[in-house]
Amino acid sequence: MKYVCDGPGGTTWFRIETEVEAGQESSLMQHAVEKHFRREMAKAAAAYKPTSTVFIEQNIGLAAHLQRAMPLFLTLRDGAGHGLATAMLPPGGGADKNFKIVIVGPENSDPYPDHVDGIKALGRHFGLTLEREHCFPYAR
Repeated sequence: MKYVCDGPGGTTWFRIETEVEAGQESSLMQHAVEKHFRREMAKAAAAYKPTSTVFIEQNIGLAAHLQRAMPLFLTLRDGAGHGLATAMLPPGGGADKNFKIVIVGPENSDPYPDHVDGIKALGRHFGLTLEREHCFPYAR
């Protein structure tokens, strides 16, 4: 995982960068982020155009392409490493009106009551407004 930004009260946002990390997040948080991560990785990989026709060189730029093309998968952790929230933001973290931002807590619970300040910190970091009514998919 890669450090993204600090949140309040000793919390920290990290970027989930690998399938293994996504699997660990799914296990820790008891939700399906791993499934979404794998699906988005496959879509990004299918869109990759190698810059070389030499077989052994064709995947040289693949990792960088995946980092640019995939949505950002992020996890909010406390100082002891406990999972508090998981977020999926548009590729690069920029505003995209066609992208559905998702932020959930453990077992797809609503993370906003306990972690709204941490979510706002993530929003400030990327210049996004991460309001509950637009980001929590299970709001009633």
